[in-house]
Amino acid sequence: MENVILAVKGMSCGHCINSIEGNVGKMNGVHFVKVHLNEEKIDVSFDSKVVSLKEITDVIEDQGYDVELSKFPKDQSCH
Repeated sequence: MENVILAVKGMSCGHCINSIEGNVGKMNGVHFVKVHLNEEKIDVSFDSKVVSLKEITDVIEDQGYDVELSKFPKDQSCH
């Protein structure tokens, strides 16, 4: 299980949250997804044997958002 925080640009409203959480959350292998709109970050927990981080970021980018390549493990500060 991998736990990452992705920096995502372009999210602005509740629709953005629902769209990302809905589309990423229904992917096989994704166990948890939570959008933090004000921080422009997304927490994702997934099974890397089932789905890759690239597949997850592709789904987000296909919705029109910009995903930064850097990822932060949940147990580390991103400051």
